[in-house]
Amino acid sequence: MKLSIVIPAFNERHTIAHIVERVGAANIGAIEKELIVVDDASVDGTREILRDLHVRQVIRAVYHEQNLGKGAAVARGFREATGDIVLVQDADLEYNPADYPVLLRPILDGDADVVFGSRFLGSPRGHRVLYFWHAIGNKLLTFISNAFTNLNLTDMETGYKVMRREVADRLDLRSQRFGIEPEITSKVARLGVRIYEVPISYRGRTYAEGKKIRMIDAVQALWTIVRFARWEAPADDIGAVTLRRMARLAPYNEWLDGRFHHFLGDRILEVGSGVGNQTRYFVDKSRVIASDIEPHYVRELHAKFGHHSNVRLASFRFPLTEASRDELRREELDTVVCLNVLEHIEQDVVTVNDFASLLQSGGRLVLLVPAMPALYGSLDIHLNHFRRYDRDALRDLVTRAGFDVQTIRYLNRPGVFGWWLNSRILRRRVLPRAQLAAFGWIQPLLRWEERADPSFGMSLLVLATKRMH
Repeated sequence: MKLSIVIPAFNERHTIAHIVERVGAANIGAIEKELIVVDDASVDGTREILRDLHVRQVIRAVYHEQNLGKGAAVARGFREATGDIVLVQDADLEYNPADYPVLLRPILDGDADVVFGSRFLGSPRGHRVLYFWHAIGNKLLTFISNAFTNLNLTDMETGYKVMRREVADRLDLRSQRFGIEPEITSKVARLGVRIYEVPISYRGRTYAEGKKIRMIDAVQALWTIVRFARWEAPADDIGAVTLRRMARLAPYNEWLDGRFHHFLGDRILEVGSGVGNQTRYFVDKSRVIASDIEPHYVRELHAKFGHHSNVRLASFRFPLTEASRDELRREELDTVVCLNVLEHIEQDVVTVNDFASLLQSGGRLVLLVPAMPALYGSLDIHLNHFRRYDRDALRDLVTRAGFDVQTIRYLNRPGVFGWWLNSRILRRRVLPRAQLAAFGWIQPLLRWEERADPSFGMSLLVLATKRMH
């Protein structure tokens, strides 16, 4: 286990050597420390001190050639970090490294992915009494941030934020100055990670001692809260952006579950659970294995469903290895659910055969895939779809794997035109948020599909049972 301690520094020659010494002396047991100091173009002699510490291998120093702000320094430090856990430590002496064990404990115990150190929860070491209006400003900004993120933090602006490395890697930080605090808060809230808050001590500085934050930074923090209120995922992760937008279409997800919930057995493997848009409808079963190959999705599934004793969270990659196949067979599954996942797997024939191999005779398969190969376009490409499916070809694929098809039907005719327009004509990377929101208005049209078997649609739903031997 390694802890990366990121220290942004600007004109801190009076404190930098001292804080590095205190960080080095902090007792965190057998955990290895990595000290990364990002000098934000200091001009007061800080850089020279850092060069000496770097040469002596006390720290790893990174230098900005122009002053970019604390946020830019934190983002650079995150990119440089190699540890399993990342902690932000201000270069002044306001925050005490002796609090590291308290900050790390929720993560080390497996309870949290992110920990905030709160100056307002109380600490045995107390805090220095200073500016009244700063405290009021901090609490007001925290209140506004909580209103946008639906968190109940007491200290959003704290400089002590600790997180698993995988979380830090997904934040895609943009703020350059002190807006970094509300930006991190907004983004970890929207990633659905487990957030804890613990009490820390605090020794605030006066302006005469070098405090840098100003009123303009409070205004910037307000703007940052609003700016990232609708952030969804890193812009280049089209799949995550799409899943989070779909998560807001709760009526559609419920309607989709209604198309097959009656068919489910009592011991389910869900292949490709994502952020749990459909998993939540399965938790009434006696056994659910929610599986995804993306670690950040599995982490979010833990936050949502980890308290359910009947839900196991796992990461099985298809096609399966022999060891994984044996492990899943021991689960005595009676249903495999695979919703909008098979198109992402290059070896789809082998994968469907794997589904059959996990089930006893009479076991059930629920399969949803994108339909109509003629619709394949830019949206499919950026979602890493290998294909869209034809109904007859899909029926043949499932039948040859050893299943008897009970139902195979198209779903979602209203979505066809929008997908064709965005993917084939406008060649967009992701479906626009506004269009997905508008889909809620036309969802009642989906009810009409239940009266007959549609001849086309966005998706194909297959309900099949494993053939008796």
